[in-house]
Amino acid sequence: MTASQRPNPAEELRGAGLRVTAARVALLETVRGGDHLGVEAIAAGVRDRVGHISLQAVYEALHALTAAGLVRRIEPAGSPARFEGRVGDNHHHVVCRSCGAVADVDCEVGEAPCLTASDDHGFSIDEAEVIYWGLCPDCSTAPSTAP
Repeated sequence: MTASQRPNPAEELRGAGLRVTAARVALLETVRGGDHLGVEAIAAGVRDRVGHISLQAVYEALHALTAAGLVRRIEPAGSPARFEGRVGDNHHHVVCRSCGAVADVDCEVGEAPCLTASDDHGFSIDEAEVIYWGLCPDCSTAPSTAP
């Protein structure tokens, strides 16, 4: 579904069984308008749209929206949680070891899970999360500060 085909945020919240509030609409718009945002950046974006909102309210709304499948939470090792609006597809991420930049990487297989576990230990596996690590173009061309 393209952005032009996507229902408006209020309709999506209702469709997910969530109460529609100005803060939740602003949060959904902020996450979708950003690029793998942290909680502080999301809070700032929501405040720009609706005025004051506590950080606790942002955390609670993010939890509800993530549980409803309207936003996705990613947590690269050693980094705080980040949130994105790209949900419902099977994509992965690449993370810069130096600056922490994150970018989406489409899955080669397409459907989830895109990897098969050698031993599923009886689990019914429905998703595989892959994070590629390396240096972004800016960091890989930056002069080294090593002695």
